[in-house]
Amino acid sequence: MPVSSARLIYRKPELSDGTRLFEIYSDPQTQLFNPAGPMRTTDQAEALLSTWIEHWTQQGFGWWAIAEKASPDYIIGFGGVGYYDYLGDLRLNVGYRFASVAWGKGYATEMGKFALNLAFTTPGNERIWAVVRPDHTASIKVLEKIGMQRCGVLDDAPGMPASLVFEIEKI
Repeated sequence: MPVSSARLIYRKPELSDGTRLFEIYSDPQTQLFNPAGPMRTTDQAEALLSTWIEHWTQQGFGWWAIAEKASPDYIIGFGGVGYYDYLGDLRLNVGYRFASVAWGKGYATEMGKFALNLAFTTPGNERIWAVVRPDHTASIKVLEKIGMQRCGVLDDAPGMPASLVFEIEKI
């Protein structure tokens, strides 16, 4: 069942979202700060969607397919809270990836606040993390706007500067 915030609709991802996910994740602009670079095949998109769907099946939550309320059938991004591997340590992680046409509208901040609030209503969710490349100033600003604070680094991209780690605790 979809949920919504002021301007956005969030729903579980479906395998039929593969084409849109590939369009967003294969765009060099959306992957500018991803050390792995843009997605190269639709098989990669399908594999990623499968992991998100499995996460939803196992955990009852995860990354959403995101659309504007004004255009509910057009996915503008994917994001939410899910478990992420911090080099062998699974942590609740907030993340997102929006199509470049959705940038500059405050959607990442809106989604981040909504996702954190929802995650913190679940018993046992006391802390949530985020990982960001050190030169991705726009995402760093989003994490700060949603109340997260820098708490360390994660050397997750060999040969590159370590990623910044942010966290927020349930109040």
